[in-house]
Amino acid sequence: MTRAGWTDGVEWLAAAALDPRACKRAWDQGDGIALLEAGRFWDVLSVPDRLGLLTLDLLWRFTLPAPGPTLVDTAAHRVGFLLPPDPADRWIGSGVRHATRGSWVAMPPPYRPARSLEWLIPPDGSGSLHQPLALEMALRQASGTLSTLTPLRGE
Repeated sequence: MTRAGWTDGVEWLAAAALDPRACKRAWDQGDGIALLEAGRFWDVLSVPDRLGLLTLDLLWRFTLPAPGPTLVDTAAHRVGFLLPPDPADRWIGSGVRHATRGSWVAMPPPYRPARSLEWLIPPDGSGSLHQPLALEMALRQASGTLSTLTPLRGE
């Protein structure tokens, strides 16, 4: 990502904060993590890392434009997909968590990792997000693949 791209991504992501300047200060001078409210500009669908990484791989194959912003938490073993806000959405599945209005999400800056949080695909400032239908289809395919492979691995 170019410097202009991550600068735009910083502005776009910080706009979700109650105080965007304080958010950017936390990224630059604090521990590098800001708590941002979901549900205004985006929701986050968080899934177990094995499912999320396979899903992201499938999304790269299905779409010509890059998939939307995607975050990994290596300590919690989770992958988060940013998608359009929709508090009425009901995402179900083992280990699936949907953060929407009223939920707060820890986010690193788009230009570097912070503690266990890192962007696999950082926001570019354009506002592009994962499309829910494409994400759902990729999650279903990844889940089916993992359910087939798990007995083979003895887990």
